[in-house]
Amino acid sequence: MTEMNLKALFEDYPHSPPETDVAVSGISVDSRLTKPGDVFVATSDRKDGHVFIPHALENGAAAVVGTKPLAEIEPLSVPYFQVEDARGALAYISEVFYDFPARELSLIGVTGSDGKTSTVNMLYQILKAAGIKSGMVSTVNAVIGEQELDTGLHVTTPEVFEVQQFLRQMVDAGLTHAVLETTSHGLAARRVFGKDFDIGVVTNITHEHLDYHGTYDAYLGAKALLFEGLFEPKHKRNLITPLAVLNFDDRSYHSLTERTQADKVSYGLSPDADVWASEILNTPEYLSFKLNGPDFEFEIQTRMIGNYNVANILAAITAAIIGLGISPEDAKAGIEALESIPGRMERISLGQDFITIVDFAHTPYALESVLSSARGMTEGRVIAAFGSAGLRDKEKRRMMAEIAVEMADLSILTAEDPRSESLDEILAEMAAGALDKGGVEGETFFRIPDRGEAIRFAIRQARPGDLVYILGKGHEQSMCFGENEYPWDDRIATQAALAEILGSAGPTMPVLPTSK
Repeated sequence: MTEMNLKALFEDYPHSPPETDVAVSGISVDSRLTKPGDVFVATSDRKDGHVFIPHALENGAAAVVGTKPLAEIEPLSVPYFQVEDARGALAYISEVFYDFPARELSLIGVTGSDGKTSTVNMLYQILKAAGIKSGMVSTVNAVIGEQELDTGLHVTTPEVFEVQQFLRQMVDAGLTHAVLETTSHGLAARRVFGKDFDIGVVTNITHEHLDYHGTYDAYLGAKALLFEGLFEPKHKRNLITPLAVLNFDDRSYHSLTERTQADKVSYGLSPDADVWASEILNTPEYLSFKLNGPDFEFEIQTRMIGNYNVANILAAITAAIIGLGISPEDAKAGIEALESIPGRMERISLGQDFITIVDFAHTPYALESVLSSARGMTEGRVIAAFGSAGLRDKEKRRMMAEIAVEMADLSILTAEDPRSESLDEILAEMAAGALDKGGVEGETFFRIPDRGEAIRFAIRQARPGDLVYILGKGHEQSMCFGENEYPWDDRIATQAALAEILGSAGPTMPVLPTSK
């Protein structure tokens, strides 16, 4: 177990270190997860972290870091260190505590609104095919050698000290490269640092997380931190030329081109991009296309179906071949070895005579991309069940319903993490968007609050040859009502609904507060 005294932890911090030699054996920002020996950092992302100090002390915190003067906090029985920026202090001590592991790894960061997890997995598979000892951290999991670790329920980028711990484990396991999924939240909150990355990849920057960032420009600015940091001085064991991998077809392209001083390379569907795709064929069984680069050209065929995966594959291969010098043969082999990613265009089949797919699509762009892909996979009807989360970007509720009634034959509006908002009000906002685009409630769209019943309904409507999408949750393992997380998995729920109509063995439908 790593242990360091508090004074040494802050030895080179811009402010004078605390005058104490108390030993700390971990870092915490959540009082519920604080362990004996932890230093508790009172951050204030959504709530004032200082109010949780007493709970952290009950759980054994050895020291506390916060921004308020000690006089404003009740008497403490452990050392307290006041800083101007709790997030900055947390980022600093996390690197120090784990002895700057990023310096010993070649790091590739993947950011964007949609497609991050898929692109991270694709890059990781390419690195494996090339024989490079590598790890990855994504929404779904962290992979360190032969070990897989859960990275959370609703968290894309783990906390900064967790990221540093993962990286340290990778270094200790003898790995040389790591691929990290990086969110705008993670970059803005300094859970990850642009300066640590050698290669930055963007998938797209669309309408998402405006509840947190306020405006698209602020959201873009948070993403841009990854690319602005690429050119900063690095203290790396194996220094490689920093590279920004940008989406030529995305609205972010010109802005990110201007905001990074690193070398740049583009990918897209246009021949004007440095790396581009042609002859695209999307079927229910596979996706194929020709990949064209500066001095390479080859065919790709993959089980990762959906037209939008063309862009994800282009991004991964561009970073691998041009950024890391991996051969086209290894890049091709890595992509074609990837069978599926949990909750990403994942086929669910119990022998039914229609296609059923679970996908994470939870943004307007992702929903539009998924529904656009449907027409290449079926000549039947397209049925889509989805929701829109509470306490998140409210504008997308109407947008997603509008897209669905225009592009799907049947749309079922249902729960997706309503949190403390009224589920009925969320569905009413979505229904208003559907009505504005000519949707007819009870004919082309339906409101079914309980997600299990919504999935059952979608499955029951399916005819032979139809395509049923269950969208918005993907790999996630819980659903949030109020402040409580209830066990939930769209894939299990879909299997349960299919088993019911087929009269076959299958899992039991999970139960939510909305269930009858």
